[in-house]
Amino acid sequence: MPRFYLDADLSPKIAEIARGLGLDVVSAHEVGMSEAEDSEQLSQAASGNRVLGTRNRDDFLQLTLEAYHDRKPHAGVLIIISGGKHQASRTAHALARWGAAHPVVPRYAIAWLRV
Repeated sequence: MPRFYLDADLSPKIAEIARGLGLDVVSAHEVGMSEAEDSEQLSQAASGNRVLGTRNRDDFLQLTLEAYHDRKPHAGVLIIISGGKHQASRTAHALARWGAAHPVVPRYAIAWLRV
């Protein structure tokens, strides 16, 4: 099962609930990265071999292309599409289902998760 890093635009409650479901998830809020730039978020995720979860599609699509071009470490990006910020439980459960269905995430992969 992949390990996850949720960037600052996702509630840390998602990580808390997901850990209760047995996932290895950390939140940018929990590791002091809530004010970090998107490129720093991606580097943080990659350094821990974690798939970065975000709602910020455009920036992370571009950063993934740049990482691929520059051969920078990258453990994948999961773009989470949800109806609102207050769906932590639904998002955590969707993350668990996605992780179970994708036990191995290729480097530089970009995937979408609709909650």
